[in-house]
Amino acid sequence: MDSVSSGSDERHHLPWPTSEANAGRPLAGVRVLDLSRVLAGPLCTMVLSDLGADVVKVEPPSGDETRRWGPPFFAEEAVYYYTANRNKWGITLDLKTVRGRLLLQELVAAADVVVENFPADVAKRLTVDFDSLAAANPRLIHLTISGFGPDEPDRRGYDVMVQALGGIMAVTGTADGPPVKVGFPVSDIAAGLYGAIGVLGALRARERSTQPQHIDVALYDVGLSLLANQAMNWLLAGHEPERMGGDHPNVTPYGTYSAKDGFIVLAVGSDAQFQRLLTALDRQHLAADERFATNAARIAHREELRELLQSVLRLSTTDELQSLLDAAEVPSAVVRSVSSALESPEAHNVGSATHPHYGEIRQVMTPIRFDGSYLRPYMAPPELGEHNKVVERD
Repeated sequence: MDSVSSGSDERHHLPWPTSEANAGRPLAGVRVLDLSRVLAGPLCTMVLSDLGADVVKVEPPSGDETRRWGPPFFAEEAVYYYTANRNKWGITLDLKTVRGRLLLQELVAAADVVVENFPADVAKRLTVDFDSLAAANPRLIHLTISGFGPDEPDRRGYDVMVQALGGIMAVTGTADGPPVKVGFPVSDIAAGLYGAIGVLGALRARERSTQPQHIDVALYDVGLSLLANQAMNWLLAGHEPERMGGDHPNVTPYGTYSAKDGFIVLAVGSDAQFQRLLTALDRQHLAADERFATNAARIAHREELRELLQSVLRLSTTDELQSLLDAAEVPSAVVRSVSSALESPEAHNVGSATHPHYGEIRQVMTPIRFDGSYLRPYMAPPELGEHNKVVERD
């Protein structure tokens, strides 16, 4: 168990737990009340906790839904729960009871930041909406992560819905196959990160203002922002993006190719790199072919170029190709499995947190290094209600 300090001051009566491990981290001393569930909100607060904030995670007596999102399971919890809840003090409150709401008010009065992702009607019913919480703490930063933002506050939104409605699935998958979602909850993850950025901006703004601040991050807005160049292809050029498998809509050859024993990707982003690719593959004669002289020309003749390259690449193993292309300084990479990626020499930000009952629990650390070092985990995700006695008064 990490050492506990009461962190008491004139703002509250309940003790606010803090960890000595936060000393010296960028957000040391910032208090975050996490009322969120599932992924976007918990990921946001986990990033803030990695940065040094003291986060109290409040769950209903039944717990965060992700505790049951399995198999697979670890230590009787779905492993999904371990994704976004490290470095937090975990308590349970029944916000449907008077006692639960009174304890919540005391926590809110002491907090710097509250993060929640309830639909607006539920937030109002539980009195965790902005107006209710700002009345208890006039300097509060309140982050709401919602499906569709304040224009449709009661509309439920989930990652797969946003990927479908927001155009992400329209550009994911092969041209002759059905739309597919990205293999991880990309809009949830990005919403959590945007939420953390919003909180950091609000903390900076609070140095110049005494007013409460409400931040709203909508999954649908996030999904549109992730379209990036695909959005610009439509907004500025009127080009409707389509599914292209592993290929890039604006650059080629830049995508997935079959090798003798697996798959390799090429990431040829310039004419010079393309020339080196041709030399490495002993196809220098194609350098004089007008169909492939420039990126625009290669885009116009994408399928012809793909067939020519594929006919060569499929003759060698991925290791042979990687060695050949590395020597020629052609950007490329073998397509790894998830397990291979996590166990690879490049996986520097795979670490662990110590669980009080189960020992070391491996985690993927937040990929930010300060002065060359990651902010390593100091507490495993809490068991349900693990820290009730730390926070609650008798």
